[in-house]
Order: sequence, then C-alpha cells, then structure tokens
Amino acid sequence: MTRTHPSLVGTLLERRYRVDRLLAHGGMSSVYQGTDTRLDRPVAIKIMDPRFADDRSFVDRFVREAQSAAQLHHPHVVAVHDQGFDLPPGAESGLAFLVMELVDGGTLRDLLDERGPLDVALALSVAEPVLSALAAAHQAGLVHRDVKPENVLIGRSGPHTGGAVKVADFGLVRAVASAGTTSSSVILGTVAYLSPEQVETGAASSRGDVYSAGILLYEMLTGQVPYTGDTAISVAYRHVNDDVPRPSALRPDLPPELDDLITRATRRDPGQRPADAGEFLTELTAVRAQLGLLPVTVPIPVSRGQGDVADTERTLPRLPQVPDGEKTMPVHRPNATRALSHPGTPPPGMTQQIPPVRPPVARRRSEPEPEKPADNRKRIAIIAGAVLLFGGLITAFVFMLTDTGGDKTATVPKLVGLNQAAAGDALRAVKLTPQFSQEYDNSVPSNTVLRAEPAEGTPLTPNSTVSVVLSKGRPAVPDIRPGTALPDAENAIKTAQLTPVRGTDDYDAEVPQGAVIRTEPAAGSQLNIGGQVTIIVSKGPIPLPPVPDVTGRSKDEAFQLLQQAGFEPFQAGEEFKQDVPGGAVTRTDPPANSQAKEKRIGVFVNNAVQVPDVRFRSFDDARKILEQAGLKADRDGGKGRGPGGGGFDFVFNQDPQPGTFVQKGSKVKLKGFGQ
Repeated sequence: MTRTHPSLVGTLLERRYRVDRLLAHGGMSSVYQGTDTRLDRPVAIKIMDPRFADDRSFVDRFVREAQSAAQLHHPHVVAVHDQGFDLPPGAESGLAFLVMELVDGGTLRDLLDERGPLDVALALSVAEPVLSALAAAHQAGLVHRDVKPENVLIGRSGPHTGGAVKVADFGLVRAVASAGTTSSSVILGTVAYLSPEQVETGAASSRGDVYSAGILLYEMLTGQVPYTGDTAISVAYRHVNDDVPRPSALRPDLPPELDDLITRATRRDPGQRPADAGEFLTELTAVRAQLGLLPVTVPIPVSRGQGDVADTERTLPRLPQVPDGEKTMPVHRPNATRALSHPGTPPPGMTQQIPPVRPPVARRRSEPEPEKPADNRKRIAIIAGAVLLFGGLITAFVFMLTDTGGDKTATVPKLVGLNQAAAGDALRAVKLTPQFSQEYDNSVPSNTVLRAEPAEGTPLTPNSTVSVVLSKGRPAVPDIRPGTALPDAENAIKTAQLTPVRGTDDYDAEVPQGAVIRTEPAAGSQLNIGGQVTIIVSKGPIPLPPVPDVTGRSKDEAFQLLQQAGFEPFQAGEEFKQDVPGGAVTRTDPPANSQAKEKRIGVFVNNAVQVPDVRFRSFDDARKILEQAGLKADRDGGKGRGPGGGGFDFVFNQDPQPGTFVQKGSKVKLKGFGQ
C-alpha cells in the first residue's frame, strides 16, 4: 500500500488540511479533495509518492518550485495556496503535499473524450486562455514543461456562465526530475507532447511549451495526437525526426490558416517557433480575427479527476542504449507523463517497416478478332465521324465543368440554427466568406445563428461576404465594480440592452458618496432584453456624532470618551492655557460639538505647571523646589533681614502665589524680610 492510498481519507495534514476523498491516483502522486479547516474552504491536495518525499533533493526543489508557482496570480492558472511536509503518527516517512485551488469541473481530456474533435471556435476558445496562462508564466521566468489535456482544467466560473479554463501543475515536473529516483540525465514529460529538444537534450524552455501547446491545439482540432506507437520510445523518436503533419490531412475542412499556425508552433528547430506563449497567443488571436470567429462558451465536462493523474508518470528506458533484457513500456495512453533519457541514435528495431504494396491485378484482355475486310473510304468516314462526335462530347463536358454554378454563382446555404463553427464551414464550403456579428435574444441559445443576410437560397458570386448574426443569448448584468460612477454604470447596463433603475441609496464606508455600491441582481445574472437592473448608490460613510467636549479632562479620560463615541483620538500637541490644569485637555481638532468629517480627532494637552508653595523656606531650598517643577527662582533684592538687623534668610512672600498655573519655564519672584 502506498502512502497515497484512499486510507489517507480523514488524515489532517499539518493540523490544518483535512483529506476528504480521493479524486484520482497516478504513479507520481494522488489528488484528493480536502478542506482547509482554518479558512473553512474546499481545496485540492496533491500528495506526492513516498519515493519522492523520502528524497531530500526532491523536497528542496519541490518547495522552491511550489513557491515559484504560487507567485503566478492569473485568472487562468490554478492557484497554489500552500505546500507542506507532514509526518503522520507511526508513519515510516513523511508526505510531501501541495494545496491548490479546487476546480469544480473536469479536464480538457474529459471534454475530448466526450466530444471528440472540437469545433474550430471552441478549440480556439480553449487555446487562448491556456496560452494566456503560459504567457504569464514565461514572463515570470517559469516553464511549465508538461502541457497536455490532463493539466488543463475546465471549471465553473459562475451560476450562469460556461467553463473557466485553467492550467495546473506549474513547476512540478522540474521538481520530480531533480529527485534521486531518476538519474540526472532523465527527462520528464508526456511523450505525446514532448518537444524534440526535450527528447534530445532534456532542455526545457518557453519554446518547448509552445511546441506542446501546438500539439494540444492539433489534438483539439483532429481528436488525436500526431504521433502514436507501440512504445513511448518510438513516439519520442518521431518527435525528433519527423515534422508534425498538417491537421487538415485528418480534417480537410480546416482552414489553411490553422494549418500554418500549428506548423509554425511545432517546428523541430526551436528558433523557428514563436519565442514564447505570448507570441503564440498573438498569432492565434490574429488567425481568429482573420477567420471571423468569436469566442464561444466552453462547456464543462464530467470530472474524472483533477490535474496530472490517472495512469500517468511511468519510467521508460533511455533512447540511445537499451540494456539487454530490459523491456520498453507499452504506451496505453498518449497523455501519460513519462521519464525519458536523452536520445542519441535510434535503438535497434526503431526503423519503420513499410508493408509491401500488392501489385494491381492485371486485367484480362480478350484476343482481338480478325477484322473483316471493308471499304477503305467507308472506314475512314466512320472513324472521322466518331472522332468529331467524341470531341463534341468532351467539349460539352468541359463546358459543363467550367460553367457550373459553383464557379459563377454560389447559393447561400441554410445557416439558421447552426453554431458559429458549423456556419463558417458551410459558407466556406460553397466559396462564400462569413462575417459574424452578435445580438441578444431571449430564446435562442448563445452562439447560434439567428439569421443571415442575404437569406438562404440567395445566389451570389464566389467569395462574396455573407453577414451572419449570432445569438448572444439572454443579456447578463454587467460586472460593475464598487466605486464606479453612476453615469458609467447606467451606460454599461444600457449597452447590455437592460434598463437601469435607481434604488434606495445606502451608506458605505469605502465607496464615495454618489458612486455605485452594487447592482441587484448581481453581476452575471441573466435577464430578458430590457429587464430592470437596480443600482444602489452610496451616501458615503454613516454620519458621525458631534465631537464630545473633553476640555479640562485628563488625557486618558478624554481618549476614552472619544473612543466610546466612535472616534479615533490622537495627541496633536501641547500648549499653555492658564485656566486648565496641567496635563489636561485644552481643546480638540475638530472643536467640541462640531460635526466631524472623519474619525480621527486631534487632542491638545496643557503643558502648564502649578506653582509650588516655597514660603518660609530658605532661599536655597525654594530655588531647588522651583527648578524641579520646571520654573525659575527670581530673588528680589539682597538677603532679607529681620528687625534689628537679625540674620533671617528665608522667603517671606512669592509671586505668582502658590497653586497658580503658569507656563513651563516661567519665573517666580521671591521676597524675604526687609525687602
């Protein structure tokens, strides 16, 4: 029993991630549906096989690659939430695992198994987000290395929308390739999608991802990969030595622009391919525009697992030399991720055997009968007549071929009810050019032809343009973000052929007054044409109460009263105020009883000093007491003497009087006897 067995269900990894149920199992890992108990959200947990988890080099690379993948914040990349290493009680070794976004849907492999070859518009609608995700990775310096249908997930993007296409497993192949379970010369990847340089040298680059994406598009359009064989080695050998065939060889109705696009992406020389997925995406978008195809909704397939699992990751022998007695592993599925060593010359037995061609069976010809004698002139006349008659028939036949309605006229076929791809194929089949547009319709499904202009049956000259109007389905409430200006929101709703109405305004602490808070119903909700969308506008934050009067109170007491009123007080400075005790509040900003515009309230504290009583103390003691209070002693005149010239040297009076509040640093005049 491996560690990645259904018995792990119920395990709590790192005291946080609960393993709920097995989604799929493969030779390299198993994927489970789980729960992040800390955030209470569903997740996908990919647990690696113990033979990798026990290898320290793999664990180190696994952590680094997971961290790199987690930096990819892109709508078409399966988000990596966390990675970890857990040692369950009593286990012999730990579990290396990856926590990912759980995609509610299926894979592109499931979609291909359900539908076979995809319509051109649908294939491009899947390829574009895949290339967009790869372009983001290439820009960040990350190479996927294992682009294939199993790693393209199609999940639900909303209650009324189709599938959201996402790419999974960035960086994991590189981590596995570094593990001690394979030699340094071994390369990993899915043999049906490997680039020639990956097979030959193990080099993985953005151009290798472009090659794999080209094979992916080939398979979506034709329903099969270009190379298959009895062994993985034979398939890899084809990648190195053969040019990828044009997909139109299997599907003749494909436009030549797609043939050229796939040919450029799958050149054996990496330098002749687009430099990265961004360039490939630019070319693909241009081809879509050239063909007049609009994006279509991607259907959500029935799920059979998440990510690269289910009979994947098998180890294969090296290409250059096969040890005696070592058997190559048969290829049961072209999408299996496999380890291959770098090839040199093809191994024995790799030469393709072409079956002998049977010669055609010779037709028996009857022996000619001896000609009867005939008049020479009569025979010449008969032969001449036959030649003229035969020539006339040939001329008439050639005229019929060159004067058919297919060349001089083309009849608009029936298009209403077809989808975009089928309508485009039907028009191109009779040498007419489609020009697509869209409009909303309450009853006809999205991407279905509503009408054509000219109408069905109209004769046109070849290469004429036919305007085809497609249904956009029922209009959906646009995504209006909080803070959008009211006029912009109304225009967006009108553009969607819906009717904006003003709802009851509401307070909002974040959205400025007069801007849109939300719509009802929410964005993405489908309505009939002209349906009402209520706009809720912000009245700004909830009004604050008047600022409490805390003048004369201690600083701590003032702060407590202001916080209880919903404000955020801070000390704004010190100042002197004679009629307020030292250390007490002199004022606030905004002032007391005024209407505050924000929660922060500045509090000013009195720095006044209370004059101590130094009467009947010696002048030296009085000076020390005043200096300790932050005041200065000012002795008026010389030493005081009592009556009769006695030696009395102490303070008899002071100004200001004891208990008076004065500014810090002020002078206090001291008077003795006889002064």
